[in-house]
This record gives sequence, C-alpha cells and structure tokens, in this order.
Amino acid sequence: GVIDEAQIVQIAAAVPPPVATFLLTSKTDLAEIIAQQRRCRTNTIQLCDRLKRGTHRDLRAALPGVSIVQVIHVNGEEAIAEALEVAPEVDAILLDSGNQNLPVKQLGGTGRTHDWSLSRRIREAVEVPVFLAGGLNPANAAEAFRQVRPFGLDVCSGVRSGGVLNNTKLRDFMALVLPGKG
Repeated sequence: GVIDEAQIVQIAAAVPPPVATFLLTSKTDLAEIIAQQRRCRTNTIQLCDRLKRGTHRDLRAALPGVSIVQVIHVNGEEAIAEALEVAPEVDAILLDSGNQNLPVKQLGGTGRTHDWSLSRRIREAVEVPVFLAGGLNPANAAEAFRQVRPFGLDVCSGVRSGGVLNNTKLRDFMALVLPGKG
C-alpha cells in the first residue's frame, strides 16, 4: 500500500547503511522528484513511470549518491527498446506488469504477470541488475526465477490478502526463493 512521506522519513532514518531504502514515485517532473527525495531522504529512487529523455542524467547530477531504479512495464516488444534506452542512465531496472497507456495509469500492484520471455531478453540485453515483479506469488515465483534469472524478485500483491500482508503467503514465498529459510 501507499506509505506517506512522514513514515518514509522514519523508515529511511531507522535503516542502517548499506541497506537500500526505496522511494517509489510516480512523479515524472524532475524538480518534483528531487524535492520528494530530499524530503524523504532515501538512498534509492524507484521511478514507476516513464521519464523524458535526459531526466535520469539530470537526476543523477542533482542527487549524487542516490541510486536510480527505473520500472519498465512489459507490455510488448517495445519494452526491450525502452530498457535498452534507459539502462545506461540507471543503476537497475525493475520489470513489472503495469500499463502506462491506460486513461488511469497502472504503475504496479496489478497482480498480473507478463511475458517472462520478454523479461529474459531484457535481462540478457542490459548491463545493469534486473529485478522481476508483476504477479509473483508462491505458486509461480520459482518458475519466474527459472525462466528470467533476474538479479532479484519484487513481490507485493502476491503475498497479500485483502490488501494486508499475509504471513503464510510471505513464508511460502520465502521458502521457495530461499530454501531452508522460509
């Protein structure tokens, strides 16, 4: 769910380095993203929407030391070109199943999977770490990992019930991705 900025500040302050603290933002305006990161004081920004060409470079110049993760919504072959374009400007890519082209954008948390063969092609084509998200759950996480071989998995709706974290689903998910530690 959505976490307000005051709580983000508290969480980020409590997490010791080198653990990454993420600000997920749907903002696309450079000044707004910079201001939000400075308020929240995270060490990583996850950009959930597309940015104009050059914005990643400007973000890096304005926020040295802050890692940038760009979400690519895998809706077809065009996602490969999008990933190749942004990869040199970011620290990592997260592949998700949203849809920015709808009248009301879907920028994550849809519970839907996408074509993992496209995700695999993206992972093979770029030189930054690739995280896989999008409809992952205890029933499909191992297969998703086997097919894509991402740097890591990102899960949200797949371990929730009624919008609340489900400890059983989370434990089952972790048992699949970290055998012996679930």
